[in-house]
Amino acid sequence: MKELELKYGCNPNQKPSRIYCEKGELPIEVLNGRPGYINFMDALNGWQLVKELKAATGLPAATSFKHVSPAGAAVGNPLSDTLKKIYWVDDLGELTPLACAYARARGADRMSSFGDFISLSDVCDTATARMIKREVSDGVIAPGYEPEALEILKAKKNGNYNVIQIDPEYVPEPIEHKQVFGITFEQGRNELTCDEKLFERIVTENKELPKSAMQNLMISLITLKYTQSNSVCYVADGQAIGIGAGQQSRIHCTRLAGSKADNWFLRQNPKVLELPFLDSVRRADRDNAIDLYIGEDDMDVLADGAWQKIFKEKPEAFTREEKRSWLDQMQDIALGSDAFFPFGDNIERAHRSGVKYIAQPGGSIRDDNVIETCNKYQMVMAFTGIRLFHH
Repeated sequence: MKELELKYGCNPNQKPSRIYCEKGELPIEVLNGRPGYINFMDALNGWQLVKELKAATGLPAATSFKHVSPAGAAVGNPLSDTLKKIYWVDDLGELTPLACAYARARGADRMSSFGDFISLSDVCDTATARMIKREVSDGVIAPGYEPEALEILKAKKNGNYNVIQIDPEYVPEPIEHKQVFGITFEQGRNELTCDEKLFERIVTENKELPKSAMQNLMISLITLKYTQSNSVCYVADGQAIGIGAGQQSRIHCTRLAGSKADNWFLRQNPKVLELPFLDSVRRADRDNAIDLYIGEDDMDVLADGAWQKIFKEKPEAFTREEKRSWLDQMQDIALGSDAFFPFGDNIERAHRSGVKYIAQPGGSIRDDNVIETCNKYQMVMAFTGIRLFHH
């Protein structure tokens, strides 16, 4: 198949729309549904991300994409009982490494992942398909599907769920093109490999960078490679826990990603784990309620007349002091940035979310101030010398 006609482009008024290869055939096959323009943008960006994560770590990988940026990305490390609970998968029994990867990718920022497009590095197994079946998403791309997994996915959305299979051996042309306002842009593909060599230039007093932290930094940089810039990514235990994408200011990237990382950790607090939800409240509504409960607008779910619609009994408020005390337990978080940090304020914000390891290009006229701020908190920071803008 050399081309595939699409229903429309980014918006219904943008017609005609298609995807095609100028040379050869498309490396994808639509097994079910009718994916659209944005679906394919998410699918193909996400596929590159998980393919690189698998190559870098040797572990199955998954990502949850929304509007051409990842809401979450992870490799298939086992899940603790607490993580199983906050990701709503504690009732699914034995989870394969691929299922663990998707649970982590989807669970890091469930608010943003609602209605996502999923990319999987490995053949989709039945355990992963069962997890996907119960979540609100637009579709999935993978190099293959187990027969039972494919049947589970085909039944989703009344038979209209988008299922794409991609040739894992496909290699694109080294030069890529796109058009803006009728003008064609051309550039070489970003073929940079994110590996341990990027972390050889450690510029801080603390130079102790363990293998686990190095892997987390690689995950952050690979994730940033396919995230709309400016972007910053916090990583813990093989998964992105906070991604700040598409911000004009780097400190706003750091704050946005940091607040998402904080929410990920706050959800693991016993007060949140023990919220007495009514049995009739669905997972998506529970996610919304938790987001309000741990945020500044908690009275939206705790006020009289509001809590009765969500909880069996009124929960105690999660005070600012309690939240700060809990967040102070965050530690050993890795942080990647797609371009240099221009001021030490980024490091100050990262410190409040438990960041200990940082990878960034370096090259700011204020590098000395950034390094000094890292040294104040005994952080380890590597200058990669590589920028990772993606647009």
